Amino acid sequence: MKYTVVIPARYASSRLPAKPLKDIAGKSMIERVYLQAQKSQAERIVIATDDERIESTVKAFGGEVCMTSVDHNSGTDRLQEVAAKLGLGEDDIVVNVQGDEPLIPPAVIDQVAENLANATEASVSTLCEPIASAEDFLNPNIVKVVTDKDGYALYFSRGAIPWPRDEFAASQQALPKTDLFNRHIGIYGYRVSLLNDFVTWPMAPIESLECLEQLRVMWQGRRIHVAEAVQAVPGGVDTPEDLERIRALFG
Repeated sequence: MKYTVVIPARYASSRLPAKPLKDIAGKSMIERVYLQAQKSQAERIVIATDDERIESTVKAFGGEVCMTSVDHNSGTDRLQEVAAKLGLGEDDIVVNVQGDEPLIPPAVIDQVAENLANATEASVSTLCEPIASAEDFLNPNIVKVVTDKDGYALYFSRGAIPWPRDEFAASQQALPKTDLFNRHIGIYGYRVSLLNDFVTWPMAPIESLECLEQLRVMWQGRRIHVAEAVQAVPGGVDTPEDLERIRALFG
């Protein structure tokens, strides 16, 4: 199976400026992500950026870089521009790997690509992991996903879904025993045809309300395949504290 990995990398970050260029044990963060993606079965790995400093860094370590517009409203818009510039076909698969996840397991990159290739009714694929605590379940910063019996998303929300009515009527200190509580993991596989359609669609009301871009796909009636990740996906780098945690892991 052939697919392309695209790694978006923006210089600006409110909590951690110049994030892709931060040093982790002698290599920039963006190079660390690139090296993980190289261990996958992707046919091609491209870093997408709108910043010349990142472009220079990528070229210095031998990576392929695609310069994109500074005016994109979403990461998916940027992905579509890259797919167009690379001349990818409508049926080709692109996997979006976030540029701030230097520990992303190569197996999950392959997983989303393979899942999309096999899920013929889906335009997008993504992953999830079980939620173990009521605290995480009730945390609006943790995105929840509910699927149907075939693994197609019914809804994504920052809210606590599905709501255990009877159990939580008594106490919200612990989750009932079920496999229905799942946290969304933000790695996506896309068919290029979906990317081409996505950039023509207005923001969906539910997308605007929840601030979740994937809801635009569902609003338009397209299907998203969801599966539990084959390996645990460590958290990415959003803050200086996250960066120090990752640096410590690399020694």
